[in-house]
Formats: sequence, structure tokens, C-alpha cells
Amino acid sequence: MSRIAYVNGRYLPLAEAQVRVEDRGFQFGDGVYEVVYIHRGRFLDEDRHLDRLHRSLGELRIDWPVKREVLGGILREVVSRNRLRGAALAYIQITRGAARREHVFPPPTSPTLVVTARALPPYPRDPDSWATRIITGPDQRWARCDIKSVNLLPNVLAKQAAREAGAFEMAMIDSDGMVTECASSNIWIVDASGHLRTRALGHEILPGCTRGALAALLGDEKLTLSETAFSLDELRGAREVFITSATSFVRPITAIDGAPVADGAVGPVTRKLFSAFARHAKGDLPNEV
Repeated sequence: MSRIAYVNGRYLPLAEAQVRVEDRGFQFGDGVYEVVYIHRGRFLDEDRHLDRLHRSLGELRIDWPVKREVLGGILREVVSRNRLRGAALAYIQITRGAARREHVFPPPTSPTLVVTARALPPYPRDPDSWATRIITGPDQRWARCDIKSVNLLPNVLAKQAAREAGAFEMAMIDSDGMVTECASSNIWIVDASGHLRTRALGHEILPGCTRGALAALLGDEKLTLSETAFSLDELRGAREVFITSATSFVRPITAIDGAPVADGAVGPVTRKLFSAFARHAKGDLPNEV
């Protein structure tokens, strides 16, 4: 069966789906996106993702192309038309629309809305098989990483560097030697003193929906989070490291730049949080803000 996409009011086979050449997303990267994980029809943390979409659109002064509740219906229709029953991913992209190429905002134009969906492998069964490795490198992104824009070239280069090094991700380091986040995920540590830490929200990092959902579960796990930046040295000296994102969930990191994290095994805090988030993803815990 050919995959089906939604483009500006039409459901089309993916091979026939098109946007205009002068779309500002293509010309300038003038747009935003969201990615939502779906577990057996359940859109994980949907409200968080749509809230973040609302914020990103507002920061770039792009109008909603349809009402929020209509977008929710479109998401479900795309998933249905693609006959996705198990693990899946829905992708939303909204741009300012098509207009004559000029850097300034064009006269009012209709935003472009594209929604696609595809199947994913099953949810990871255990943290040991899900563990991966990362590298580190300079953060070369723009100054508003809190906006989930489609301007992702530095992220692409970081992910490619990681792939070529046999790793999954790159942890990015700012000019002060502090860790911001990874190319497509937030990063957490259990530091040398045993404190669970991740960087506080700000313009330097994306406010991850999985980050927020996991933070909301910590009380039930009797864990306390310190939202403080940590240095590259602290990252390398951590007892445990893991990343979070809509498709990484809670993913243990067992090696950084080729050196093991602690003893190279998945640590107890990461194991606990992997299990807690798995229950959340599968609907066994409340999906609360």
C-alpha cells in the first residue's frame, strides 16, 4: 500500500504530495514541525506536542492553518489511511506559506500544512538492548533552539558526524564548555555526587515533550531533578547518562567519545526511569501536564 500524506486539505499518495516551489519552508526554512509517537492508536503526550507547536508558531508569528481540534482529527485520519496499528510516528510541518521570494514577511498568505505518518519498530523491551553511544562536539545552532523550527542543518551535520563515528547522537557543547543538548534529544546525567540533572529550559535548548513528561513522573519514582547546566567534564565523569525524545523515549548512554560511562553498564536510575516511561507510553500511568 502506498503511504498517504495530508497536504493543505487533501489526502494524497506520498508520491503525488506536493508543495509550491516558492513555499517559504523550502526557500527559507520559515516553518515549524512536531513529531508525535503513537502506541497502538494512543498519541503519546499529544497535548504537550500541540502546546509546543502553538508556542513555536507564536514565536515565528505564523497562523494556525486549521483549528487545533481539526489538526487532531487530521492526525488520526492520516494514521487511519496508512493503516498503522502498532508503533507509529506522526509528523506535522507548518510553514508561513508560498509567496514571492523576499526575506521580509510576505502579505498575508495561507500557511502550508503537511502531515505524514509511518510505522516504527516496536517499543524497546529493555534498557540494555536500547543503550547506545554518543560523541561530543561544538553547538553550532542559532540562538533560538527553543523554537522547533525546520532549520536543522547544524543538527543534520551533528547527526552525520555521530553516524560516521559509530555513535547514535552528538552532545553539543556551548562556547562556555557547557552541555546544551543532543542533536535530536535532551540529555540527562546522574552526576558524580548522585544528583539527577538536566539543563534548565531557555533559548539554548528545545523544551522536549518527553523531557517534560518524564519530569512529571519523578515524584512517583521518589527522585528529585536539579535543572542545572553541566560541563563536558561533568558529562564524562557522570555515573549515568541518558537521552530523551519522542522516538528515543528514555535511552541509556553507555559510552561517550569511545570511553565508557562509569562501568559501561546501564545504571539503576536510568533503569527505573526507562521502566516508568514505558508504563507511561503504554497507558499505564496518567498522561498529565
